[in-house]
Amino acid sequence: MEVNKKYSILFVCLGNICRSPAAQAVFQHMVDERGLTACYEVDSAGTYGGHSGDLPDRRMRVHARRRGYELTHRARRITRDDFERFDLVVGMDNGNVADLERLAATVEEARKIVMMGDYIRQMRHYDYVPDPYYEGSEGFELVLDLLEDACENLLDQQERKRINNK
Repeated sequence: MEVNKKYSILFVCLGNICRSPAAQAVFQHMVDERGLTACYEVDSAGTYGGHSGDLPDRRMRVHARRRGYELTHRARRITRDDFERFDLVVGMDNGNVADLERLAATVEEARKIVMMGDYIRQMRHYDYVPDPYYEGSEGFELVLDLLEDACENLLDQQERKRINNK
């Protein structure tokens, strides 16, 4: 990571209305709490553009707000430019990762793609973040539990790399 360059992370799910905007908000909250706002750029997108311009799902906003996260991101579809703009592209499940791999134009772009499940520590029986869209309240709470755990681990790992590269 270059000195004085923000490390950029893009969180990606299908519609960019539940998991990825929640991951963006959780990660940004952790970055801000640690006083690292100047070190990271965080965004989210979807592999499907049908919700473009929409706020996150109301149910996700309600559950996130209870935990202190405000989800104000407007849904957007991932673009070709995102692979150049972001250092890390984080898919929420196998389908998202497969879609991202198909979009990657080069080996270098494909190397930027990781799965959020790789960062889950506490709930190891989950290797992906499930889509809560057709679930009840428990599904949204589960997603937030998984994202809080995975985002903390992701940030810890990135900070170790950043500090070691100074």
